[in-house]
Amino acid sequence: MQRILIVEDEQRLAAFVEKGLQRGGFQTEVVTDGQDALVRSQDADLMLLDLGLPRVSGWEVLKALKGQGQSCPVIVMTAQTDVEQAARQAGAADYVAKPFRFQDLLVAVRAQLPEAQIS
Repeated sequence: MQRILIVEDEQRLAAFVEKGLQRGGFQTEVVTDGQDALVRSQDADLMLLDLGLPRVSGWEVLKALKGQGQSCPVIVMTAQTDVEQAARQAGAADYVAKPFRFQDLLVAVRAQLPEAQIS
């Protein structure tokens, strides 16, 4: 079972994403700040990352992962609609603008984890 790390400080959104992914057969873990994301990223097959996080921002997480040569793909989820290119340059594999339809997020997840079977 593939493991997705959800890094989101908005509890309602994190719970919504987690529930949908679990229904799709994924193992999930939610953390609410960038510092915990860096610690837990080693065990993840994919990271869903908000950019506006407490303690360590999503931008800092991307920079640290890139600097460590981390192979875990990252999908940025943010309400900042003008940062897609910058996020990709910082190391994000994909970008989903908030608010999003869950189906759109699943398309992005499938693209990063093509062997995943999501209903």
